[in-house]
Amino acid sequence: MSELEDAVTTVVRLLQRNMRIVKDDGSTAQILVSGEWYDRELFKNHDGQITVGLAESQDQKTEMSGRTRRRLGSLRVNVWAADKTAASDPGRLMRRKMVEEVNRVVRQNRNRPNVTEYNFAGLGPEGDHEAFQAGASTEPVPGHSSWTELTTAEYEKIWYSDDTRCSKNHGVNGECALMLFRFKIDSREEAVKQIALAFEGYGTAPAGNGFTIKVWSHTAQAWLHAQTGTGGADETITITITSNPTDYVDDNGCIWLLARTTNPSDGVTPAALYCDYVSCTVTVNGITYLDIVSFRDADLVDVKPFIFRTEFTLKSSSFEDVGGVF
Repeated sequence: MSELEDAVTTVVRLLQRNMRIVKDDGSTAQILVSGEWYDRELFKNHDGQITVGLAESQDQKTEMSGRTRRRLGSLRVNVWAADKTAASDPGRLMRRKMVEEVNRVVRQNRNRPNVTEYNFAGLGPEGDHEAFQAGASTEPVPGHSSWTELTTAEYEKIWYSDDTRCSKNHGVNGECALMLFRFKIDSREEAVKQIALAFEGYGTAPAGNGFTIKVWSHTAQAWLHAQTGTGGADETITITITSNPTDYVDDNGCIWLLARTTNPSDGVTPAALYCDYVSCTVTVNGITYLDIVSFRDADLVDVKPFIFRTEFTLKSSSFEDVGGVF
């Protein structure tokens, strides 16, 4: 039976992954999103904090037998900020920016709070995810010595779908150009409901254009679910996994995607693989609806410096039955 992810974990990830706050000096604000409660020490390294906690959960029958259940949640989301020495944004302004971001993120994701897209935007060799390249006549397994990690400049070319492509050219006869992408997900493996892997790009080779993508099954120890593109210009090909998705999340919480030119080099003309953008979208068993009920200011003025605080009340819902989770 699949595991149901608790609403607090889902909302923490939703806000952490989607909030983008730019300070008045043009830099990106460092905001920590966590479970309750506020920690004053965190302001040494962060511009603000957002905490999420469960206020109440109700369980309702949706039909007479009680087999199908609806779980309604009431969540507390607190926004915390304080004045910091030499900071470009005073605490009151930072609080206002965080409040607007909470409103934006929740509204835009109210019907899909349990869906997270992982990509390489803003990441490099030290990021959460990793990307590699190789040339081979076979499809090397993750961790094989033939894989070489992308450089910082190459990572930047797969940040966005913007026609700035990372390329791998390989001219050895009978060998293809390959890329490998590792996505580190935040969810527990047992809570994963669906995985969708997308590769935008194209491949060229003497015998014909096209590329092939596959996902690694750590259970079968094999590359599976091949999907192909056939053009000589950008196209997006997707692998969607709904059956036994946990087979594709390894013991370290990683999902691996391989891309290669469908055809090899002939030793004269190289095989070339071009990647514009790549992503991994994970849907978890959990809340499928989230919205804002209300929010209010609740500043703490009996301490110095003042703590600027806004408390949100959010509502969530999910469905389950005694035989499994929807």
